[in-house]
Amino acid sequence: MSTIKPNRILAIDFARGVSILMVIIVHTLWIYGDVTTQSETWLGTVIHFIGKGTPMFLIAMGVSFILSRNQSVFLSIRRAFYILAIGYLMNFLKFVLPVLVGTVPDNFIQAYGWTTPVTFNNLIYMLGTGDILQLAGVSLLFMGLINKLSKNKYVPLIIAFCIALLTKEVHGFRLGITGVDYLLDLLWGAEWNVYFAVFPWFSFILIGMFFGMWYKEKNRSTNYLFSRMLFAGIGLMIIGGGLCYYNFEYHFGDYFHLGPGGTLYLAGFNLVLLWISQLLVTRIKENSVFRFFYYCSKRVTTLYFIQWVLICWGMGVLGYQQFGVMGVLLLIPFYMLLSLVIQKLILDPLMLKTKSKKQTRIAKKGMVISKS
Repeated sequence: MSTIKPNRILAIDFARGVSILMVIIVHTLWIYGDVTTQSETWLGTVIHFIGKGTPMFLIAMGVSFILSRNQSVFLSIRRAFYILAIGYLMNFLKFVLPVLVGTVPDNFIQAYGWTTPVTFNNLIYMLGTGDILQLAGVSLLFMGLINKLSKNKYVPLIIAFCIALLTKEVHGFRLGITGVDYLLDLLWGAEWNVYFAVFPWFSFILIGMFFGMWYKEKNRSTNYLFSRMLFAGIGLMIIGGGLCYYNFEYHFGDYFHLGPGGTLYLAGFNLVLLWISQLLVTRIKENSVFRFFYYCSKRVTTLYFIQWVLICWGMGVLGYQQFGVMGVLLLIPFYMLLSLVIQKLILDPLMLKTKSKKQTRIAKKGMVISKS
């Protein structure tokens, strides 16, 4: 039996479900694979290629936002602060707590360029790490506003291209004021305290918003939506790839700090991946594997939280970057399974209980209103 509501786009849910599992693979390699495994083996090459699919999740986020009922500025802001709170709680649990407990390997601390014992400023740095949840949270602050100001689908698209083309010019700009500089880093940082700066990564979400609006304009035709994604994706790959070939250092950089060409290329690449997702869900009958991906899609935020915390806690037992190809291959399914077990046995019942209480409160409030 399908677990997806009729008004949802199956390919988007499929892609998002796949992407969260790919994240576990990438993070397992980063934390446990030794330098040789990461840079000189087939496994490192394949997993780093998989990592290029992160924008697929962001494009899907933009599409889903437009299709959701909660698009008001107020609800976007409330959701933004909720996601940001989860992001910083995750940083505390995956970095700060293990350091305080004393389970973090010395070579992990040394990878930051620090020495032990870790200082208070080092802990603040870890707590403030800009991950994809920080990106999503800050982006939501803008998404509701953009959607409120204009329903024209070309507005988010134009903003997306402006961000892609101009970010490199303000990349790393700071004012030299503590606190303010951190906020600027979240926007367009060039350092490693922020991995997913809002600019240029927000452009992928805006592209998703554009396609979500287009989809609604065309009477929710998935065939029309994904055929246009394919054509746009191929075009962006050609343009972005050409720019990267012309000047790779400026236009692509180190992946986390993309230039114009890299942003356009990855946008195109991931639009094509979304088209492939549509091809799969329309050509292949729904099955248990698809339903599993849909399950993961609905829980993408909590699964992201769980897997990062578990992988980082595991360093206290397994060490940091100590494994070769076979070790990483064994750890990947282990962390996938462990993350899913915790989601299924702990968080799912907790979320169901919370939802039930909320529905009860709403029902009681409705009864009071009807009696009055």
